[in-house]
Amino acid sequence: MNEALIDVQNLSKVYGEEQEAMVYALNGLNASVQRGEFVAVMGPSGSGKSTLMNILGCLDRPTSGAYFLDGRDVSGLNKNELADVRNQKIGFVFQSFNLLPRLSALDNVMMPMLYDTNNDLSVEQQRARATEALASVGLEKRIHHHPNQLSGGQQQRVAIARALINQPPLILADEPTGNLDSKASVEIMDLLHQLHQQGVTVVMVTHEQDIASHAGRTICVRDGKTVADGHCSDKTL
Repeated sequence: MNEALIDVQNLSKVYGEEQEAMVYALNGLNASVQRGEFVAVMGPSGSGKSTLMNILGCLDRPTSGAYFLDGRDVSGLNKNELADVRNQKIGFVFQSFNLLPRLSALDNVMMPMLYDTNNDLSVEQQRARATEALASVGLEKRIHHHPNQLSGGQQQRVAIARALINQPPLILADEPTGNLDSKASVEIMDLLHQLHQQGVTVVMVTHEQDIASHAGRTICVRDGKTVADGHCSDKTL
């Protein structure tokens, strides 16, 4: 049995302080992801899946409940502690790529290393690691290109290389193919499969059944709760 990398217990996120105005984005959600899994998270608009991803990514904290990441309860950490966890444990891949337009692909990939308090690599070593990361996603000839000189699929590859640069155990992919055409989508999913085969845990939010089918398991979220675990049917979406 694999060890759980993610374990959320009775997780709630409430907006608003007055009883009448309270909105439950998450309402007692439970879920776990084993180390080395490839899991998709699906749900209709307003289901809570984006709030869940923000908490899993240590970008937000729950109102109540516990979130264990790699065996550590991170649900009550302060902002600085959460930032350290993000940098060391999590790589992010966003729908909109979130690349800095004035930086080259190489410099974009190097960014997480600049914020890693445990990083003792020289600038030359950082550049070498970033170059290797870009080569691993097939962009060794594009390292000096800026985002506006790259296709959508190439920008997402840069984003994946950036997500991997600190060698995190977890990749969180939020609609990673949402801004891509069908050919680029296939390429990005193939790349995520390669990472999974190398032992990286991948958790991916998507609203597309065909994209979710690439995952080994699907968690279906509705009204802030897990309503299905394994497969999302039309009835649960």
